[in-house]
Amino acid sequence: MKSSIIFLFCYLAFAFSLNNNFQFDTRYFPKSVNAFPFDTPAVKEGLPTPLPKVWKTSNSVLNVQNSGFVFESTGSSCDDLTAAFERYYKILFDTPGESFNKDYSWSKAYRQKYGIWNRNGGIGALYVNVETSCSGKPMPAFGMDEDYTLNISSAGAKLEAKTLWGALRGLETFSQLVYSSSSGQMWYVNETMIEDGPRFPHRGFLVDTSRHYVEKNILLQFVSALSMAKYNVFHWHIVDSQSFPYQSRVYPDLSQKGAYNPQTHIYSPEDIADVIEYARQRGIRVVAEFDTPGHSLSWGPGQPGLLTPCYGSDGKPDGTFGPIDPSKNSTYEFIEKLFSEVSQVFPDQYLHLGGDEVSFTCWQSNPDIKAFMVKAGIADYVGLESYYISRVTDIVQKLNKQYIIWQEPVDNGVKLSSNAVVNVWKAIGDRTAAQEVAFITAAGYKAITSACWYLNVIKYGENWAQYYQCDPQNFNGTAEQKALVMGGEGCMWGEWVDGTNLMSRTWPRAAVVAERLWSPATATDMDSMKVRLEAHRCRMIRRDLDANPIDPSYCRYEKQSPPPKY
Repeated sequence: MKSSIIFLFCYLAFAFSLNNNFQFDTRYFPKSVNAFPFDTPAVKEGLPTPLPKVWKTSNSVLNVQNSGFVFESTGSSCDDLTAAFERYYKILFDTPGESFNKDYSWSKAYRQKYGIWNRNGGIGALYVNVETSCSGKPMPAFGMDEDYTLNISSAGAKLEAKTLWGALRGLETFSQLVYSSSSGQMWYVNETMIEDGPRFPHRGFLVDTSRHYVEKNILLQFVSALSMAKYNVFHWHIVDSQSFPYQSRVYPDLSQKGAYNPQTHIYSPEDIADVIEYARQRGIRVVAEFDTPGHSLSWGPGQPGLLTPCYGSDGKPDGTFGPIDPSKNSTYEFIEKLFSEVSQVFPDQYLHLGGDEVSFTCWQSNPDIKAFMVKAGIADYVGLESYYISRVTDIVQKLNKQYIIWQEPVDNGVKLSSNAVVNVWKAIGDRTAAQEVAFITAAGYKAITSACWYLNVIKYGENWAQYYQCDPQNFNGTAEQKALVMGGEGCMWGEWVDGTNLMSRTWPRAAVVAERLWSPATATDMDSMKVRLEAHRCRMIRRDLDANPIDPSYCRYEKQSPPPKY
């Protein structure tokens, strides 16, 4: 009897503690505690990805008061910051599967009516101090300041950043630190101090929309995922040999005759503007790639005379075409007019010019090309490629653009401008990809690397660890050479990827690449990465963004789908 009374007393005390918002922070308990049948997340929550530069946290758990919670600007304020507050309010408190009818204006009115800030050891607001003006519509740019500090304690929560871009990164981190009860009705955050900023200024991801068309709204979802992982570049490989979905106003026949379907499989100027604006609001640059002189077969139908006619062994045209014809002045007139438009449509200071995988076979077969080379004193086809690249890069620089280019022109001895950025994507000859970065930087060029981050190459099983072990600066070189490494990019080429699997094929593995580009070089703990990657994947599912599992496990919120249509 005595033991029964003791048990009943303990049970009531335990129940009372739950009713007073008590919660174990299971991240700091032994694994066995996770077997207890109360309020334990399926996957550990409140863990940030990428790993911050400095992250100090404790077992002290604070209640986040969703009723009346506000983001309060204490420094520079602007429409972009207000929009971010509204966005993150919904991210924090929208519980999947339940009706969500509270908006940010409701929250502010509630706070103003009841004066709620911090109550009972809880957090009722995040104070955000942006030092510099963010008015107008500022564009994210290479080298922008993305640093921030975040302090959360019983005294309150404060986010500080010099710029809007740093504030956006800090808001994302805050949203990742907050976790909810199993009922989804209560929210918590641990006392935390973070000092953070990126290791590299260029953290990009390439999406190919030529091999398969990807509908605009899926691209917007992808940009949302980039923002979650603190990427800052959406590398849009918008056209290639297979199709030309970019709708040009100055050359409308390019998409009319080069797209898979000129009505349904194109990106109108309005579509592109929507993607750029959506990305801008999230601190992400959109860098377009128009790859020439190779990878350009889809350009030909809409611009007769642009491509090189190939000749057979009988000395006659065989009906096929090769790279863009570098021997005609009309080629450069076309390029200048097209790129002048592109420079206005895509406002980023950089344009990716491609330049990879140029086959010389068709040029070698063409008698007009040979005659031009003799007349121009060009000794070989590497020299012809150099001639073309030089003229195109001159055009781009006259348009006040800087450029990124794949590595092959440099491998072939082409001289680029001193501010060119070379995109390394493969080993060449006896040089490994890392040695190629050393070769590029030894020549004085800035470099970004993609070589170890082709996420379209898949295999069965857990295949994210290899991406975490790749470091852009892991090569034998001087400090000056390593300072020329601007960062890197993950890639999702589209031969076997379209809108049905772009998100799930890429994520959450791309978050591993993001951490390598954002976090300090010392962040190499695979166990930590795995735990946080699972948490990140579940966050994506909660935000209705598709992401593949990385291991047998489950998320508290699983993907929801409508019933079958037919």
